[in-house]
Amino acid sequence: METKEIAKRLADYCRKGDWDGAQKELYADNAKSIEPYATPAFSKETIGLNAIVEKGKKFDNMVEQMHGIEVSDPLVAGNSIAFTLAMDVTMKNQPRMTTPELCVYQVKDGKIVSEEFFV
Repeated sequence: METKEIAKRLADYCRKGDWDGAQKELYADNAKSIEPYATPAFSKETIGLNAIVEKGKKFDNMVEQMHGIEVSDPLVAGNSIAFTLAMDVTMKNQPRMTTPELCVYQVKDGKIVSEEFFV
């Protein structure tokens, strides 16, 4: 799959909040996920598709209600993909908030090999 096609499919999955679907279809088994910083819930870096899928499930279990997700059109440069993603979300035991971030992905051999999030 070409990087432009991966970018479109990834953005579509993210607009639906279907992290699991995106990861299982588009990510390499040895993919890496990098958060802006470590938190009590998540390490700064997660390596391997299975660990990334588990991280996604953990995030979903922390969500009380997802009110909306906005994803910009993706930008593609070579094997890099970037878009903005903003979630309007209520996490369990927390007030409603909007979480804007820049999402950057690297593609190799038709699969996403890294994702990194910036706030």
